[in-house]
Amino acid sequence: MAEPKLSFDDVNVGDQAPSLSHELTRTDLVMYAGASGDFNPMHHDEVAAQAAGLPSVFGHGMFSMGLLGKAITDYVGIGNLARYKVRFTKQTWPGETLTSSVVVTGKREEGGRKLIDLEVTLANQDGEVKVAGEAVALAG
Repeated sequence: MAEPKLSFDDVNVGDQAPSLSHELTRTDLVMYAGASGDFNPMHHDEVAAQAAGLPSVFGHGMFSMGLLGKAITDYVGIGNLARYKVRFTKQTWPGETLTSSVVVTGKREEGGRKLIDLEVTLANQDGEVKVAGEAVALAG
């Protein structure tokens, strides 16, 4: 059975997906390192991070991108995400609560497909944007 799609006619520019929030923990960093194989000590070794001049260990960029990606696919459906592109704007730190924002910025038809353009961000509890980007979803 195909995954349901957003209805092109029911989505409007300015619509927002439900936000997703997650408090970043040191356990997240260790679990992500194990799952991804990214064992850069800046993500798990407090002593090494401070020796490098950082206040603490910091989150993997791809972990943050994954949180934002989940918010997008919760809204559009995994099989309906046609494009997802971001840039990492600031480091994430353990203890920060990261919250997604997914906003419809456009609707268009291209090559016989109905597409929904999205602006996507992940910000901390102070509104500091950590990840910013755009996505395109297929609509029905």
